[in-house]
Amino acid sequence: MKVVHAVEKDMPGWLELAAEVEYLFGPMVEEPGFIRALEKHINARSAFCIREQDGPPGAQLLGGLLFSSTHAPVYKLGWLSVNAGARGRGVATTLVRHAFSGVVRPAEVAVVTFGPDIPDGQPARELYRKLGFRPSADKLPAGPEGGSRQKFILQLR
Repeated sequence: MKVVHAVEKDMPGWLELAAEVEYLFGPMVEEPGFIRALEKHINARSAFCIREQDGPPGAQLLGGLLFSSTHAPVYKLGWLSVNAGARGRGVATTLVRHAFSGVVRPAEVAVVTFGPDIPDGQPARELYRKLGFRPSADKLPAGPEGGSRQKFILQLR
């Protein structure tokens, strides 16, 4: 399982991933803001993905991660999704650990994820806890579906 920088040919795969999770994240596939953000991350080489069988650009994506280092030493996991058929195979963990490899330490990595009232968000919360993230006390607005959101923080030394 190889993490690579996403390229323009991977856009359809990203939109397929987005379509699977729109019920959780809100509209993305037809949303110009999401498309622009994805293009920006691809051009900045901060969009990481794992392709099916480590295939070429344009192959089906097992997962994708948008990572921001604009405010280093505070980094941000901006968007993470794994293809439904690839969940439970370590794709998300591999993507996040790859992102950590480019972090200049000491640093803080933040991610906003689903609150405890979102049952389908529990795997994400468990992933972040497993990786050492801790819940923040910051109050966040509800997500597009009305469920709560929570910020998690990881201190990397």
